[in-house]
Order: sequence, then C-alpha cells, then structure tokens
Amino acid sequence: MLRFSAFVVPSALLSAALLPNPAQAAPAPAETPPIERLPTVQVQAARVQQVDDADLPASISTVWLDDDANGTLAQISEALGGIPGVVARDRQNYAQDTQLSIRGFGARSTFGVRGVRVLVDGVPATMPDGQGQLSHASLLSAQRVDVLRGPFSALYGNSSGGVVQVFSADGAPGDPWRLRLDTGSDNTLSAGAQLRGQQGPIRYNVAANHFRTDGWRDHSAARRESVNARLGTDVGGGQLDLVLNYFDSPDAQDPLGLSRAQVNADPRQATAVATQYNTRKSVRQAQAGLVFTRTDGAHTWRAMGYAGQRSVEQYLAIPPGPQASPLHAGGVIDLDGDYGGVDARWSWHGDWAGRPLDLVIGANADRQLQDRRGYENFVGDELGVKGRLRRDQADRVENLDQFAQAWWQWAPRWSLLLGLRHSTVRFRSNDHYITARNPDDSGARRYEATTPVAGVVFRASDAWRLYASAGRGFETPTFNELGYRADGQAGLALDLSAARSRNLEVGSKWHAQSGARLEAALFRADTDDELAVASNSGGRATYRNIGRTRRQGAEASYVQPLGAQTELAVAYTWIEATVRDAYPLCGTAGCNTVPAGARLPGVPRQQWNARMQYTPGPWQWAAELVASSDTVVNDLATEKAAGYALLNLEAARRWKTAQGTLRAFARIDNVLDQRYIGSVIVNDGNQRYFEPGPDRRVGVGLQWQWAP
Repeated sequence: MLRFSAFVVPSALLSAALLPNPAQAAPAPAETPPIERLPTVQVQAARVQQVDDADLPASISTVWLDDDANGTLAQISEALGGIPGVVARDRQNYAQDTQLSIRGFGARSTFGVRGVRVLVDGVPATMPDGQGQLSHASLLSAQRVDVLRGPFSALYGNSSGGVVQVFSADGAPGDPWRLRLDTGSDNTLSAGAQLRGQQGPIRYNVAANHFRTDGWRDHSAARRESVNARLGTDVGGGQLDLVLNYFDSPDAQDPLGLSRAQVNADPRQATAVATQYNTRKSVRQAQAGLVFTRTDGAHTWRAMGYAGQRSVEQYLAIPPGPQASPLHAGGVIDLDGDYGGVDARWSWHGDWAGRPLDLVIGANADRQLQDRRGYENFVGDELGVKGRLRRDQADRVENLDQFAQAWWQWAPRWSLLLGLRHSTVRFRSNDHYITARNPDDSGARRYEATTPVAGVVFRASDAWRLYASAGRGFETPTFNELGYRADGQAGLALDLSAARSRNLEVGSKWHAQSGARLEAALFRADTDDELAVASNSGGRATYRNIGRTRRQGAEASYVQPLGAQTELAVAYTWIEATVRDAYPLCGTAGCNTVPAGARLPGVPRQQWNARMQYTPGPWQWAAELVASSDTVVNDLATEKAAGYALLNLEAARRWKTAQGTLRAFARIDNVLDQRYIGSVIVNDGNQRYFEPGPDRRVGVGLQWQWAP
C-alpha cells in the first residue's frame, strides 16, 4: 500500500518579516517545555539531518512505498497523486516522460520535467540546464519519495520550483526477496524481481523490471527494461554506497496530441501523421554514483560523484515542406551525451549560546556534454526514416554552486532555518553544420544568481507547529529552449533571460500521537522574466520571456486513523497562476494581446485527492477519489481541458506460509468510465492540445516474498 506522511499546505501571503520580534515577545509561560534533542531523522529534502521534519519551515511530504505497494503502478509519478501542490499528469504516452509540475512550476513543459529538481538516491536526474526525467526511477526498489515545495526548494539551485527525491531501501540481514507479476488492460505486463539483504559486509538492493504495453490509444505501444542497484558497505569509518542504474526504452510509439474535434470523435485515436511518420522515441541510459558518508562525533562529511551516458533518438511528424527552410533542424532528433558531477558537504550538530545548532556547508559541480544532431525524416517518398543531416552541434552546460545552511533553536519554542546558495550556469554550443544558407550558430551564455532563504518555526505545543518562510529562486532556459530563436532568425536564443522568483509561505503542522495529521499552508511566488512557449509548430518550439507572473494559493492535507484498521487521507490544492504584465502574441492569424490577469496555461485551479483504506486481517480494501478543475491550454485561453472526477478501487489478499508470503492484488481505475483529458500540450501550434486519459482500466497481479 502507499502510505503518506508529512503532508503540508503551501501558500505564502505572509512574509517572515511580519512575525513578532523575539525581543518584544511576551515572556514564555512557566510550562514552556525545556530544550530537547529532537530525534535523528534523515530529512534530506531540506538538507538538515538532525531535525524532525515537523520543526522545519517547509512543505515536505513523504510517500512510503512499502512491500505492499500496488504492483499496477508503472511509474514513480503515479505515487505522487496524493501530495498537495503536485500535478503528475497521465499522458498515456510512454514516448514522453511524465508531465510533472509543483505549484505551477514546470507546467509549460511539453516533454520531460522542467522547473522541478529530481534526484534518485542522491544522484541528480536533472541536468545542469534544468531538464530532467523520472522514467528511470524504479518503483520496485524504491522505499520512499520525498517532495519539497516552497522557498527552500531554491537550495537545490537552478530550476528548483520544487524537489522530488526517490530513495531506495538500504539492505539489511533478513530482508525479503520478492518476485512480482501483474497484468492489465491493453495487454499491459510488468514483471520484476528484487533481491535485498546483506551478504557479509555488503548490503544490497537490486531490482530488475520488464514492462510492456500495447497502449490505450492507437500507436502508443511501449517497452521498458530497467535495472537499479544500491550496494553499500562500511569502510574508513564511514558508509560507502554504489548506486547503479540502467534504463532502455526502444521505439516507444508517440500518438501525439488530439484536437477538440478528434477527442470528441474518438479519444483513443492517434493523429494521422503519427502513423504516417511512425512517430517514436528511443531512450537508453546508464549511470553510476558513489556516495561516501562519515560521521565523527558532531561532524558529518559527505562526498558524492556520479557519471552517466544517455542517448535519445526521436522521430517527429514534420512534413518535408517546413524542412525546406535552410534553418530547419529536420524531423529526427539524435542526442548522445555524457554527464557527471561531484558534490561535497560538511555538517555539524552541536550548540551555540546553549541552544541546538545544525550547520551545513558544501559545493557541487555538474557538467553535461551532448552531441545534438538533426536529420530529415524522409528519404524520397519514404516517410519516418532517417534522411540527410540538417543539424550538428556540440553542446556543453556546466554549473558550479556553493551553499550553506543553518538551523538554530534560539528559544525553547522558536527555531530558525537560514540558507544561501550561489549558482553559476554556463552554456556553450559549437556548430559543426555550416553551409552557405545556414550560418554558424555557435554561441555561449552565462547565468548567475544568489538565492537566500529563511524560515522561522513556532512550537505552539508538542503536536502543533506554525511557520513562515521566504526566499528567492531562479530558472535558466534549457538547451532545448535555447535551440531556436522566436524571431525565426539563425542562431540560438541566447537573448533569453533566466526567470527569477520571490517565494513566500506560511503554514501549520499538527501531528497527533494517534497518527492523525493536519497540515496547511498559503504560498505566493512572484516571478520576473517568466519563460513561456512562444510558438510550437512545424517541429520547432520557441520560447521567450513574458514579464511578471504570480502563482499563489493554498494547500491542505489531512490523515485520520479511523480505528485500528481504517485510515482516511485527504489532500486539496487551490492555485491561481496568472500573468501580471500584458504581452503581445502574434501568429499566422495576426496579433493579439494576452491581458494582465490571464491564467497561465497548464495549471488547474483546484485539485482534490481522497483515499479510504480498510485492512481487516489479511485483506486490504481501498477507494480513491481524484478530481481536478479545468485547465487552460493556451495563452489566450481560447481552449480548456474540462475538469473531471475519477473513482479508483483496490483490493488485496495476503497468505502467509512457512516458505514466505503470497499477495494477490487487483485495481480498477476510472471505475465509472468517465471521459477526461489526462494531460495537455501547452500552446501546440496545430491546436492538438489534448492527450485523453483512459477509460475503465483493470489490473491484477501476484507477489511472492520470502527470506533467503
């Protein structure tokens, strides 16, 4: 089953400056609790390891993926639905990664993850330019997923509108091994094995998985193979962990988006050009990371290094006509690159002025080297094949960051968290495809920012905390967004500025001993030089800075045990994401003005998630309600994806034997067979904005677990 904890509600309409000055505060009552050492909890999302998450001025949610996690979940993103502020859209398209956004950051992405930082076992899954993916994270080996929202996300550097971290379990003696097989609608099959435990000094967690599906929509078949391993041992007075990952997804078919008329006619169809050009995408990735951690009294040292290779080949549905332009890069994208980086930090846990103090100081550097080639997607009259070379460039992006953070309990009921990060991001592209009609597009750009954050927590009681935080963040354009200029001229879009934001949050956390939790927050993020889609047609997506925007709203979550066997979890998000400066929008039909106050596309105003779970003896029953309000799909708000509400049901039964434990499970998604739009393609130039969600889906599976 999925277990949710540390739900928070984010919204910032109140600055930390409005909090009372401690020097002017009324004296503490006689019953003020004494200073106490908080339990050691690995709150790595906020880079503080000796402080309970309830005492941090940040929105942090954790999804625990225990041994009963539902086998029908195919991606980590599917486990994020119950977290407020998070939109993880079901694209029904394995050629494109999950459309993930947090509090409206990342909603403009047409593929991959942007504006949100992703890490897997401490190794970045987001490249230095801010482009990331979740596809290689394994549900089978994962123990938990941490999600950080709000101002303190900025401590992770460029494109940190939020942070998602996936952690694998550390092997221990007696840990179970398990085999899992599940199948479902559309000839979907997932088969996996996990070996976890300890052999001598080596702790291990190795998981391999095979996934395939014919897809709900036409032309959406996919296959994925993945292997994830975490190996650990004690050495040199510390702990050394080796993290390995391999992911292969060959020729995942891409059905593309649909127009409104196509959705109404048949939501399962693929756009005609998808089959005509056999649109598809192949991804292969292999990486390794090494993490060494040593604690010596009050001091902890951590060093991490990683390296990997990733190749992508994608066939697009671009007719030969547009490719006749000498500046066009063709209809086949071929990327092949290496990446890697290092991270080192020192932390200290002690006292200052007789009060508990935690310090963290560190630095990290990352580099991505990528050969980017483009080819025509036709040879003569044959479409969907690799033709002539149209683009050949070597891209490099690197960052060098320094950061510091301090947590101090400066009074019995008060604590303070301060952070500062300085980031430098450098882009360079060397063009090797130069002709008489295609000039040299080489260029370079440097972005730099210092992002301070601060937060304060008031401990109203043992169970209740109030907090406020404020900070700054920034987001550079990715290399994909620098690829074309919005004015149609030659060269990279090196005139794009980094978006810079000011973030505020105020919230409340109540955690009762009974297991009940109520968390709520208000948030506001004001952004200057917002990056937005300028055009998306003919295989060319261009971007521009549109001025000021605002994302503000409220989040709430509530977890309530109802007796020993039943639990209710509810999450709600309200967000208003709007343009604050009017800007012109010109296209083939002429020019219009996007007015101040217009909604940012891709961001639903409201989301609800509720889950009731009942576990009598060996049985487990659960019902989920997932709902969303409408979503604007273009800048002028001429089209919207309607809101929806879905009901999902789960059931499972466990049998224990002397040899191990057998678990059977089943899940029905969209029980009422509702029609809805699962995700949207923002500002699509062909007005194919919609990716329909599936009708009623059924999945069943078996898991065998035993101790070796």
